[in-house]
Amino acid sequence: MGAEQDARERLEKDIETIAGFTETDPWVGHSRPTFSPSWRSARDYVEREASAHSCLVRVDAAGNLHARPARLGWDRPAWLCGSHLDSVPTGGKFDGVVGVVVALEVLRAEPRADVELIVFAEEEGTTFNLGMLGSRAWTGDVGVEKLRALRNGAGRDYIDAGAAHGVAPGRLEAERLRPSDYLGLIETHVEQGPGLWNSGEAVAVVTAIAGRRQYLCTLQGEANHAGATRMSGRRDALAGAAEAVLGLEALARELERKNGHTVITVGRLDVEPNALNVIPGRVTFSVDFRARTNGEIAEGAARVRELLSRVAAERGLGMELAATEEVPAVPLDPGVCGRLRDASRRLGLTVTDTASGALHDTAIIAPLLPAAMLFIASKGGISHNPAEFSRIEDIACAARIVAEAVMA
Repeated sequence: MGAEQDARERLEKDIETIAGFTETDPWVGHSRPTFSPSWRSARDYVEREASAHSCLVRVDAAGNLHARPARLGWDRPAWLCGSHLDSVPTGGKFDGVVGVVVALEVLRAEPRADVELIVFAEEEGTTFNLGMLGSRAWTGDVGVEKLRALRNGAGRDYIDAGAAHGVAPGRLEAERLRPSDYLGLIETHVEQGPGLWNSGEAVAVVTAIAGRRQYLCTLQGEANHAGATRMSGRRDALAGAAEAVLGLEALARELERKNGHTVITVGRLDVEPNALNVIPGRVTFSVDFRARTNGEIAEGAARVRELLSRVAAERGLGMELAATEEVPAVPLDPGVCGRLRDASRRLGLTVTDTASGALHDTAIIAPLLPAAMLFIASKGGISHNPAEFSRIEDIACAARIVAEAVMA
């Protein structure tokens, strides 16, 4: 029990220390926008911990931190293990952080493990409005032109804002991910759903990651006087948007009954002219649609477009639907999933299989490397919220499984 207790104490210290690096008061949540001082402080902490345990450390041209045992050098293939430190505004302590500290603990507790820790930059997408930018830039999925077009709230693009943190557009191509450098990828993450917590399980092996389509829908009506315009003569864009939102919710419930985990979310809505006594003339809203197979995504995407077109036509509104992101569903590697199950059995643990409704950097890396994920139980399934919570003993359990898996 001594070694296990030591691991728990180290992991708890890691999580609490990183939680303290925040732009907001911790009692309202934890905010670490990519390339902010709080984000950099968290990354520097991980770098110091790795360096203190005889690791080589570098930052690639996309802004991702890498650390591996000095005995390996940078030439021998290793298992890639890690996650992200950036957060949504006023998020929780565990999202992303857990995967980083699990990798850190493997480096500390098992110095013979051929493991390279990675901290991916800008996973959440809330800083530059596109998720998983560090992994996308590292794999060549996005290039310099796109990185220069993406801007944060201060109006700075990814390359300009990241220059002080290692981003170097001139080196991107030369430092692109080379699959031959790695044995595979294992990412540990909180579940962000209630399944494991409700069933009393600590961890599960993730065998697939849901795909995602995101859209911006604009409904164009006619702004007019709120008192003088009769109800029969209105082309109210907001009323149309309200009908569309409820229709999308009903569609998601229908598809979930048919296919399993399918979700549609309208998380952002902009109304013009947004005045108390003016009928809304124009509304733009986001649509986030996710499903577990590419067939389900294709079916759902067609149904989303059909529904929005129908609402617009019936209400006499103009409609534009722009696709802003398309990420396919990703099956994870059966061999790496089996390795995690076998490691669990050797440790006397039983793990189940699950799929991820949320996107992760693993979805970007998996087409290039054998990859799998471990989920850790999350209380109530709450995430992106300061109430987010996972048990330290479950996090330590995941670290033991990862160490056993990579040492096999």
